[in-house]
Amino acid sequence: MNRQLENTLKAKQINPTAMRLLVLNFLETQFHAISLTDLEKGLAPADRVTLYRTLKTFEENGLVHSIDDGTGITKYALCKEHCHPGKHDDVHVHFFCKKCGETFCLPKTQIPEVILPVNFHSDEINIVAKGVCDQCSC
Repeated sequence: MNRQLENTLKAKQINPTAMRLLVLNFLETQFHAISLTDLEKGLAPADRVTLYRTLKTFEENGLVHSIDDGTGITKYALCKEHCHPGKHDDVHVHFFCKKCGETFCLPKTQIPEVILPVNFHSDEINIVAKGVCDQCSC
């Protein structure tokens, strides 16, 4: 297990420290996007600043992407293999459940091409569908 996690980090040019291995292992067990607070609770008593820096390193190297789901709290989820440092090609819609507050990646639902007016340049596009997830609708 650790060898696989180490290889995942090395493939993204991330030095596999003990904390980074713990964070990656935790992220791989999640079924929804997580906040820094979620990560902190899951890996207590880990240092919040270290966890934040780890997430930022992962994001910069194309291992995780950040999600703005409209709650004001950034959430993070693992990218697909084809994301690269500084360039996330895993552009998809996210779903926010209004009942449980969880955010889910919808990788099969790609964000459509957005045609911008001349001289407009977008840095990012974020589409979040909101409603009730399958677990909360039962």
